[in-house]
Amino acid sequence: MDYPPHFRCPISMEVMKDPVTISTGVTYERRNIEKWFFTYKMKTCPATMQTLHDFHLTPNITLKRLILAWQHDECQPPPPSVEHDELTSLIHIIDSSPFKLRSLRKLRSVINTGGDAIKILFMQCQGVAVLVQIVLQGLIDSFDFDAFRACEEALGVLHHLPVSENQEMFQLLSEADSMKSISLVLQKGGAEARYYAVTIFKKMAKADYDCNWELVMNEHQGVDFFKSLLELVSDHIFTEASSSALEVLIKILGEPKKTVQLKAIEAGAVSILIELLPESNRSKSEKILLIIKLLCQCPEGRSGFVEHGLGIAAVTKKLLRVSDIATKIGVKIFWLICKFHPTEWVLDEMLVSGSVRKLLGLLHMDRTSSTKQKVFMILKLHGNTWRRNYTCFPCELKDYLGRLN
Repeated sequence: MDYPPHFRCPISMEVMKDPVTISTGVTYERRNIEKWFFTYKMKTCPATMQTLHDFHLTPNITLKRLILAWQHDECQPPPPSVEHDELTSLIHIIDSSPFKLRSLRKLRSVINTGGDAIKILFMQCQGVAVLVQIVLQGLIDSFDFDAFRACEEALGVLHHLPVSENQEMFQLLSEADSMKSISLVLQKGGAEARYYAVTIFKKMAKADYDCNWELVMNEHQGVDFFKSLLELVSDHIFTEASSSALEVLIKILGEPKKTVQLKAIEAGAVSILIELLPESNRSKSEKILLIIKLLCQCPEGRSGFVEHGLGIAAVTKKLLRVSDIATKIGVKIFWLICKFHPTEWVLDEMLVSGSVRKLLGLLHMDRTSSTKQKVFMILKLHGNTWRRNYTCFPCELKDYLGRLN
């Protein structure tokens, strides 16, 4: 297939699947430019060789849509136009027939390829309410294979719709039984269905409306819910699902409710995230560090972080190497550990892993005042211990900590 040149990544010359734009305005395939920056440690734009100071990657959503639309137009005949009466008829069949799967698949194809006008028309025809009823039936008849498959297909349609922008749709999906049913698919559905579920949850998390996430936290369901999200986070292949799961975790754990944090910790969140952190790219590292910080705000989270053994080293590796955001969050994690959990092993590990040296380096760099203040307080709290207990304590740190006192 003869693709237009601007659809190809300048590095690999392959058609881009996840195009991102860097500060020079050039667009690359995400995995290629991340490897260029973070694996090969290059500081230039591959196409222009211009030296970079900002390594932020911005998703090029418009180009991605153009590529997908072009691929669809080239590979398939154009879909037939869908008029109001035809769409209404399809919705009626789905609502009234006990055999819904074929019609739901057809509807998903129509919504996916029909553009914004079809989505608006579908919502005006009360199609969302019909699909939500199918989703609810999946919870009631969760052991019925056909009902559960219909629920998965209904989510496949809903995940294409602007949940975060439509208050009526958001309210239908944020009701207790709706959220429980979506959560059930997240835990027990197929790979595609789990992606649909987590995408819907991500859109709900980004909405301006309130959502009670504790509705999926009853009894053991909350732990299973977090385990399912963490499984998606650990998926190195399906990156979109992984990113969506991280955003859902950030939203849920950002609400100051200890019972929710405890369920995430019980699901193994601290350990899993620490182990994922070292090999994660910039965006994923920032999100993982933020979740670890949120979990470390409670004693159980701090204990889990320390008991893992690699937590301090993993966070230290990201300081001053990933981004200002990652460094800022990493310092907050160390402040929480040093303030509330300063065991002898913690202080020893911070010195051995290079945390103390990096913290000192931050004081001499142009960072936010709040970050500098936390570094200062950490050194003020434990500088004497590091200087007194370790004969190999670096001389420059001895001199600086001496001035602090």
